[in-house]
Amino acid sequence: MAAKQKVKAILLLADGTVFEGHAFGKIGTTTGELCFNTGMTGYQEVFTDPSYYGQVLIMNNVHVGNYGVKDEDVESDSVKVKGVIGRNLEEQYSRFEADGSLQAYFEKQQLVAIDDVDTRALVAHVRTQGAMNCVISSENTDISSLRETLEKVPSMDGLELASVVSTEEPYFLGDPNSEIRVAVLDYGIKKNILNCLTERGAYVKVHSAKTGFEELQAFKPNGYFISNGPGDPAPMDYAVSTVKQILEAEIPLFGICLGHQLLALANDIPTFKMHHGHRGLNHPVKNIISGKSEITTQNHGFGVDPAAVRASDKVEITHVNLNDDSIEGIRVKNKPAFSVQYHPEATPGPHDSRYLFDEFLAMIKAPVAN
Repeated sequence: MAAKQKVKAILLLADGTVFEGHAFGKIGTTTGELCFNTGMTGYQEVFTDPSYYGQVLIMNNVHVGNYGVKDEDVESDSVKVKGVIGRNLEEQYSRFEADGSLQAYFEKQQLVAIDDVDTRALVAHVRTQGAMNCVISSENTDISSLRETLEKVPSMDGLELASVVSTEEPYFLGDPNSEIRVAVLDYGIKKNILNCLTERGAYVKVHSAKTGFEELQAFKPNGYFISNGPGDPAPMDYAVSTVKQILEAEIPLFGICLGHQLLALANDIPTFKMHHGHRGLNHPVKNIISGKSEITTQNHGFGVDPAAVRASDKVEITHVNLNDDSIEGIRVKNKPAFSVQYHPEATPGPHDSRYLFDEFLAMIKAPVAN
C-alpha cells in the first residue's frame, strides 16, 4: 500500500519566526498562545486539561501518540488545547488497551496540529523570547495572509477564560450521605481533582464559575474548593469577591493553580504574567513547613507576586519552587484557607503532593475552636 502523502503545514510566531512541518489531525488553521510541556507521558490528559484553553502546545517529548488514546484517560469531556506542535506525532500505537490512534482522535476532536517541527529549537526560542501568540495552518501557507490572521488574536494578558470552560449546570459527585460536603467552584476543573475529593469521602457539588456566595451556601458545604483554570486571574473580580466572602465566613478553603492566584488576589496580592510559565511533570517544590521536597505537576502561565507575598501580613508562604524561587503555596493567617500553584492530583505525574487533599479533609473535620 502506498504511503500516505504528507500535507505541508506552517507555524508562524508573533515575532515573525516561521517553522515548516506537516499536517497532523484536522486540516485547517488554528491560533493561540504558544507554550510548552516537558512531560514524557500523559499527553491525552494534558490535551483535555481545561487550563490549556486558548493555547497552542509544544510537546517536548520526541514521540507523542505512541501509546494511542483511551476514552478514560481524559480530564474533561473534550480536547481543550487550540493546537499541538510535535517532532514526531505518531499515528501508529502499541498499547493493547488503547481505543484508537492520536490521528483519529485529533480528527474527531477537530484539532489542528503540526508534525516534523524541530521542537528543541522552538522551545529554546520560547524560553529566550517568552510566550507569544502563533498560528498553525495546513490549508494556507501564505505567510502574509497568516500574519493578518495572527494580528487578530487577543493577548492572554488580561483575557478572562475561566467562565468560558466552566460547567453550565451544577452537578453532584460522591456519596450524598457523607458528612463532608464540598462546594467546588469550577473555573476549568480537572476530573481527577474531583476524584481525589470523592475518593476521600467528600460529597461535592460542582458550581459554574459565576455562582454567587448565597447560592453556594445553599448546599450547606463545610468546605470550599477553588479550581484550576485558563486565562488571566486579574480580570476575575467576580471570583475574587466570592473568595473574600468565603474567607469572611471562615469555612475551610483549598485552592489549586488559578484558585491559588484568586486566593492571593483576595488578600490584596497581585498576580503577573510569567515569561514562559511552568508546564510539566518534574518541577521541584519545597514544603517550607515540613522541610520536605516534592516533584510536582504544573501548568500555569501566571503567578503571584513574590515580593507582595513576602510583604503581606495576611498570608504566609508554605511552598516555593526550587528552580526559580516562585511562590508555590500560601496559607491565610488565622483563617482555614490555603492554596498551591501546582497540581497535587498529578494526572499525569508523581503523587508526591496528594497529601494536600488529606490536609484539606482534615481541616474540614477539625473541631471549630471556641
